[in-house]
Amino acid sequence: MPRTHHRTCHICEANCGIVVTLEGRQVLSIKGDPSNTLSRGHICPKATALADLQDDPDRLRRPVKRVGDEWQEISWDQAFAEIAERMAAIKARDPQSAALYIGNPTAHNFAVAFNLDHLKRALGRPAMYSASTVDQIPHQVVNLRLYGHSALWGIPDIDRTQCLIVIGGNPMASNGSLWTVPDFRNRAKALKERGGSLIVIDPRRSETAEIADKHLFVRPGSDAFLLVALLKAVVARTVPAIPDWVDGWDQVLAALEQFDTGECAGHAQVALSDIEDLAEHLTSGPAALYGRLGISTQVTGTLNAWLITLINLAAGQLDREGGIVFPRPLVDVTQALPPGSIGRRHSRVSGHPEVLGEFPAGSLAEEIETPGDGQIRALFVVAGNPVLSLPNGARLDRAMAGLELMVSVDMYRTATSRRAHYILPPVGPLEREHYGFFMLPMAVRNFGKFSEAAMDSEPGSLQDWEVLRGLAGALSGQAVQAPGPRETLDALLKSGPYATSLAEIAAEPGGKDFGGPEAGQLPQRLKTRDQRLDCAPEEFIAALLALRANPPEPQGERLYLIGRRHVRSNNSWLVNSRRLTKGPDRCTLLIHPDDAQARGLSDGAEARVRSRSGEVVLKAEVSAEMMPGTVSIPHGWGHGLAGVGLSVAAMRPGVSVNDLTDETAIDPLSNNAGFSGVSVLVAPA
Repeated sequence: MPRTHHRTCHICEANCGIVVTLEGRQVLSIKGDPSNTLSRGHICPKATALADLQDDPDRLRRPVKRVGDEWQEISWDQAFAEIAERMAAIKARDPQSAALYIGNPTAHNFAVAFNLDHLKRALGRPAMYSASTVDQIPHQVVNLRLYGHSALWGIPDIDRTQCLIVIGGNPMASNGSLWTVPDFRNRAKALKERGGSLIVIDPRRSETAEIADKHLFVRPGSDAFLLVALLKAVVARTVPAIPDWVDGWDQVLAALEQFDTGECAGHAQVALSDIEDLAEHLTSGPAALYGRLGISTQVTGTLNAWLITLINLAAGQLDREGGIVFPRPLVDVTQALPPGSIGRRHSRVSGHPEVLGEFPAGSLAEEIETPGDGQIRALFVVAGNPVLSLPNGARLDRAMAGLELMVSVDMYRTATSRRAHYILPPVGPLEREHYGFFMLPMAVRNFGKFSEAAMDSEPGSLQDWEVLRGLAGALSGQAVQAPGPRETLDALLKSGPYATSLAEIAAEPGGKDFGGPEAGQLPQRLKTRDQRLDCAPEEFIAALLALRANPPEPQGERLYLIGRRHVRSNNSWLVNSRRLTKGPDRCTLLIHPDDAQARGLSDGAEARVRSRSGEVVLKAEVSAEMMPGTVSIPHGWGHGLAGVGLSVAAMRPGVSVNDLTDETAIDPLSNNAGFSGVSVLVAPA
């Protein structure tokens, strides 16, 4: 007899409610859940891929061990015992030789988040790396330095604003990123119907730009100059009503005096009249400026995120209805997690400061390659594919081949886990519970939804968090004694602002809604020691002044490379889903017609793209959606490496854009990789 199960899709940031219809273990359908007040029945193609992942014959069901070029299935007990024995031998020679890499999917798995510390302690404070430093950490550093906690998020109040300006983001594909906003299309439609406007700034006319009232091109990597010009234009239009709990505004104004607005506009290749128009929108009514991946994956990523906050502050839009608001989630992450710190340790080879407990992921390869005390000889990878997601992934791939021990917690044999000595696969996606621990604190509604597992785990399988505890127990020689994830979540809900419980949340099939974010929460919500906001941290001001001395280089014959994301993909997670990979080839080089003609490239021709790091060959897609002088390759492809066990992906492996990106380009304020604006040469293959 078919049965229905209300749950949340945990594939991406949107946290859409879905209704899964099952007969036994067979998935009959996956549809949007109209009873979910956060997503309102919205569903994107990624949610339907849950069935493909659950039933995928390529998905590993038992631990496997690499012996030469072959893989042998082994028991959990054998896997844990052998890993512990090999790790003990390595640590006996050098106690600081272990590293842990945490992949993006862990941000969508509350049970893993609650159990990572057990593994960290068992490894003896390993060097930490994660997808954060190729993604969002500049935003977290700004949160920490201004608001006092890396997880205190301000988001655009899209449901009440009159103008939303998006720079370097594509919520039509992501349904929000560091901003949980499912059903973005209809929310943007409602914005227009009440007379508001949507403006997009991006080097590509993205899916979001297609529905916008206005789209502006910006030269990749020059966003900081655009933002300086915009901040000056906002200040010139109005006398900013800076709240009395904000310090440092005079220092900001003094630094801005060093810049010429016209020069900044020229560097960014944005017309002064367009910048004035943006300033007019921001100062005329409820408005919000939102920046995402495109502005954070630059060597000025932290500077960009800070300038966006200053612009919203100067325009009177910070903590304002219709501007930037601060959700009050059911689980207050600022109470559950430490605020974060910077500079407690430095990396061994290049001396990068530890930021929020992590070293830059782009430096992982050099730490494996370089001999000496503390050289990484053992690497544990949890739900990550750094060979495809880190800059110059080819170098990291070569480095991993020399590790004495590598362990991957992964469902598949990927470009990364194929290098492991042991792969420990967790249960399938419909066999686990879900709560949006990290995503819901950034949601457009103060909302909670707990999803029970849709089906029982297969006999002999382990949950992700059970794998982590099993590893930790084997490595430390002592079983983990701690409350389970459900008990921890229940305690956090009870101590949260609504004093609810897991039982109460789980009883609501569509989730429980406590209303939209309210304005006027600052300074009470600030986590700084004096409950004041210092808008001019010394290192930020220094970085701003240094920007003036580093204008963009003349372009010459080179082009600037950016990434892109499609609604049917999510990094490298979903490459083995038949329903998501069907259709036209999406791993193409988008190039403007003028740039293609100048290089003798026609639509559909093979193009060779070369950078300092390497080169790739892929099909050219000639399109005026690209800004002249720029090209785009999507991230999350490159599955044609020997040993990858993905039969569907093998039919369309694509190329990895991170064979071109530069691991030495790092934002010094946050350790984030500088992906955007990589200089490349393009020619016919």
